[in-house]
Amino acid sequence: MTQRASILVVDDEPDLVELICLTLQRMGLETSSAADLAGARQLLNSQSFDLCLTDMRLPDGDGLELVEWIQTNRPQLPVAVITAHGNVETAVKALKFGAFDFVSKPLDLSVLRKLVGAAIKLGAPTAGESAPANNAQDTAESRLLGRSAAMVELRALIARVARSQAPVFISGESGTGKELVARLVHESGARADGPFVPVNCGAIPGELMESEFFGHKRGSFTGAVADKKGLIQGAEGGTLFLDEVADLPLHMQVKLLRVIQEKAVRPVGEQREIPVDVRILSATHKNLVELVAQGRFREDLYYRINVIELRVPTLRARPEDIEQLTQSITQRLAQRLYMTAPELTPRALAALQNYAFPGNVRELENILERALTLSTGGQIDVGDIQLRSLITTADNNLDYARNRHPPEFAPATAAAAGVVAPVTAPPATAEANATSPNRFTAPATLGNQLEDIERAAIVRALEQTRYNKTAAAKLLGMTFRALRYRIKKYGIE
Repeated sequence: MTQRASILVVDDEPDLVELICLTLQRMGLETSSAADLAGARQLLNSQSFDLCLTDMRLPDGDGLELVEWIQTNRPQLPVAVITAHGNVETAVKALKFGAFDFVSKPLDLSVLRKLVGAAIKLGAPTAGESAPANNAQDTAESRLLGRSAAMVELRALIARVARSQAPVFISGESGTGKELVARLVHESGARADGPFVPVNCGAIPGELMESEFFGHKRGSFTGAVADKKGLIQGAEGGTLFLDEVADLPLHMQVKLLRVIQEKAVRPVGEQREIPVDVRILSATHKNLVELVAQGRFREDLYYRINVIELRVPTLRARPEDIEQLTQSITQRLAQRLYMTAPELTPRALAALQNYAFPGNVRELENILERALTLSTGGQIDVGDIQLRSLITTADNNLDYARNRHPPEFAPATAAAAGVVAPVTAPPATAEANATSPNRFTAPATLGNQLEDIERAAIVRALEQTRYNKTAAAKLLGMTFRALRYRIKKYGIE
């Protein structure tokens, strides 16, 4: 006979405790209750529970004290907190302390049932129940590759964060794999059976954004010929991943803040709010702290989405992982092309390990895909990877180049190894110095500086080749089509 899950309810209001216990018993769950911190600790020390549900105000202390005690003494036990209506600050603080989730008074029993259902999926594992956690860890290791200390720590954080329902903010440069991290958080937690809905906030036209996020009622505006569920409702029971959340306009930031606080959405044209059970993960390559200081991102929303932060390291910060990544990527690309995966020569691998990778793992994939096409004889050599050393990293500029490129891999050696050398700069002028990639200036954003560097490099290549685009593309190590796209993008002509 399967043992029923057991819930501990900690609250000093007898009527509320009775309501919660009756609701949980109708779900087929065992319940116990305590009226204060001392009674809760005594029960937790003597019995095994699958969830602790505690009020924030108790006669002998604060519910946060119990959250801390459980994190120290029963770290595998999910704990949810009951907060006063509108007291979101306290709820966010509890989530930062390690609470699984929160529910506000007056209690919405449907919300409570969903919370409890998600929590007991995690449960407190016994000696024979550790396999699921191990499987989740194995999945992360097989998909989020890297043996460096930074990646080992990131995978461990993902496993911990997955046990919570708190909003997670994933920071990192473009191409580092932020969406993959979000998917692993989703797949490793209690919502793995629910949908994972990724949304690029910068790709939705402003006039359609509210309808896309919240849905709409038929006839609410011209073209609304039928009721439509929004992206948030589409993630019901699962996870909503807001990629490039910094691109949300201010009016949408206000509405998203309400969704997080009230756990409800109101479709366009609807008079009432509809409860939603969605975990929100978000990411951006931009510096949200700077955007908050500039008034371009709401400070209150920043603190709501950034309850837990995961930082994804750049590829240049973990060069020891490049060999493993390269082997995995070439194997995957070769399978797609129905061919045997070629091996990298030692010189090609050394060139990759000494390259700055401004585009991170995404750029490594592009480089290897091109090299796979150009390589012959079952090997990828230095000449096949066609690295461009003229675009350097923007966050530590020349200091990085000095530290990461030892004397034996100086520019002359790099050229001999097949790495495309920087285009010869024109005579120094005030205008040239202003756009030179070798002159560090504090940009507004990383993306802007990389664009300035790329634009300046393209202009110099065109000047050196007398605006022969085919020759300039070859000099820059890119395709003619890619060069033509960038020329149009930057308005060079």
